[in-house]
Amino acid sequence: MKLLGNVIWLVFGGIIISIEYLVSSLLLIATIIGIPFGLQTLKLAVLALWPFGSEIRMKPGNPGCLSTIMNVIWFIIGGIWISLTHVIFGILFAITIIGIPFALQHFKLASLALTPFGREIL
Repeated sequence: MKLLGNVIWLVFGGIIISIEYLVSSLLLIATIIGIPFGLQTLKLAVLALWPFGSEIRMKPGNPGCLSTIMNVIWFIIGGIWISLTHVIFGILFAITIIGIPFALQHFKLASLALTPFGREIL
């Protein structure tokens, strides 16, 4: 079921979302200041490529204040807009019964897009 969900996700826009995250990640990594943020958008690209069967959890141990500071900077600069986009797509998909699994994946992406630092994808 996970394979079928991922294939349908890729065909109907998942590959485009993943490529957008990958391009933005490469552009951020090209700058020295943007390297930490580029690595976090790589997390989003991987999750956008294969969201079914993936799980997001907090990294074990205390993430520390640097992770919190980076999450605040991320939130202010662009995380809120990325997250809101995924929430809007999730709501649109949730309108139909067939779209509910895809809505749940957009909500998963929205939570990671809001605070990516200190989280890992399993």
